Formats: sequence, C-alpha cells, structure tokens
Amino acid sequence: MSTMTPATMLKRPERNKGGAKRQLSPAAKRRSLTGWAFLIPAAVLIGVMMFWPMFQALILSFQTGRGTNLDWADPLLFNYDRMLDDDVFRLTMTNTLLYLVIQVPIMLISALVLANILNNPRLRWKSFWRTAIFVPAAISLVSYSLVFRTIFATDGLVNDFLLWVGFIDLPINWLGETGTARLVIILGLLWRWTGFNVIFYLAALQNIDPTTLEAAKMDGAGPIRTFFSVTIPQMKPMILLTVIMSTNGTIQMFDESYNLTRGGPANTTMTMSHYLYEVSFQNNPNFGYGAALSYVILIIVAVLAAIQMKVGDKRD
Repeated sequence: MSTMTPATMLKRPERNKGGAKRQLSPAAKRRSLTGWAFLIPAAVLIGVMMFWPMFQALILSFQTGRGTNLDWADPLLFNYDRMLDDDVFRLTMTNTLLYLVIQVPIMLISALVLANILNNPRLRWKSFWRTAIFVPAAISLVSYSLVFRTIFATDGLVNDFLLWVGFIDLPINWLGETGTARLVIILGLLWRWTGFNVIFYLAALQNIDPTTLEAAKMDGAGPIRTFFSVTIPQMKPMILLTVIMSTNGTIQMFDESYNLTRGGPANTTMTMSHYLYEVSFQNNPNFGYGAALSYVILIIVAVLAAIQMKVGDKRD
C-alpha cells in the first residue's frame, strides 16, 4: 500500500522516471508568472534606488576632485589612505563609539525594565503610560533637537532649575563644553529612543508562554530569578534585534550631532555621519572623500552586526 501523503505527492513530481524535468501545467505556469509579475517591479525598484547608488558611490570613492570635476585617484586608494592621517575623522569615530558604548546599554536596559513594568497586569492606566513612553519616538528629530537646545541653553530651563535649588552658582554652558555637550546628546538619544525599544520588548513579553512563568513560580523562583532565568532567555531574539538596530542607528547618527551642537565645540561632539555631510556638502565639497567615508561607515556597521549575530544568536 502506498504511504505517500498529499504533501509528498505535491513535492515529488518534479522529475519523471527517466530523470527529466516534468513540465508544469498551464495553471502552474500562470501562477508562477503572476508571482514574478509582482516580484520583478519591487526588485527593479530596490536595485535602481539602492544598489545602483551604492555601486556609484563605490566608484566615486576612488576619485578625487572638487564638485563635479572628478578624476581617478592616483594612487587608486588615495581617499582611503587619507583617512589614516585625518585627525577630524579619528575624532568623529571616537565620539561615535563613545555614544555607542555609553548610550546603547543604558537605553536597552532602561527599555527592558520599563517594558517589564508596563507588562504588569496590576498596573493602572496602562494605556496612558505606554503612550507617554512612546510619544518621544513619534516626535520629529529636528523638533526635539531644537527643544533640547532651548532647554539646555545658558538661560534655559535646566540652568534656571539648578540655580533655583542651589546646585550651581553660575549658569553652565551645556553646549559649549565638550563633556556637557556630549552628555546632552546622550540624554537626547535616551529620551528619544528608549520608548521605541520599549514597544519591541513589550511585544516580546506578551508572547512569552505563561506556563513557563507558572512553572518557575511553582518551583519557588522569585520575580527576579524568574525574570533572568525564564523571561530573558525567551526574549533573546528580540533583544538581539534591538541591539543590532540601536548599534546601527548610533553608528549612522546625524541629527543629534548636527541639530544639537553643530558638532562643537571644536568637533568634539561630531559624529562620523555628520563629518561625512560636512565633507560632501559644506566648504569645498569633496564627493570622492565623502563616498570613501560612507563606505567605511558601511563596513563598520556590517562588521558590528555580524559580530553581534555571531555572539548573540546561539540557535542550532
């Protein structure tokens, strides 16, 4: 008696007994053509709008000149060699990595704690708190940067409050000193993006199998032990996703550097993407060197994402 199921009958008839490929029926051909008809326009659009500009940027990174007067570099890797002696680029890379190392862990840990609190079934006004935490992520980057510039101005709200409570005797030039300017950018990033990650973690928490939590409770595990031993392992894929997204976003950060501090004082808060913009579009635009900078940023993002995937994804 044959043991073939309908599923195996659908999978197997690709070749006949002689080993030749079996011809598709007219209906199957129509379905295949319909699928390609939907797929090809999207693939062409992605290729034209994304991969072709990336290829053009790669070619451009091997050229030198000002404006549109570009020639092939001699040597060909001149723009990449130039970065090794570019003090501003090294400074912007240091700034960007500093934001990455400080801001991303604080943001993700805070988001994880807030999501766990918001997932508490006994929490009152749950919808209000969830909305309030997410609202900063929906505000325009330019708008919130301007608000932060006003709040942290010499005569802004923060200095007025600190003077009123007696913490300081003179106003602090928050955006004029390297340490405080970097602090303002980090605070802005935390305010803007923590709620964004809370939504991801909240969705992951609501998809956790409740029977695992009940089993941990029956085994005598307390809330903290349950959180670290049961909840966190089940949230690992979502945590990995947010780590990669946050890392990539911080490496490519532009708005906060440009709108909050203009890269000052003396480029000590400027990010790599901000420097890329300055090289490409400000003060004697150099598109070749700017394209080379963009590819270095791309390589850094790709390498960090690959490392995070290798370390974080332990699935068999």
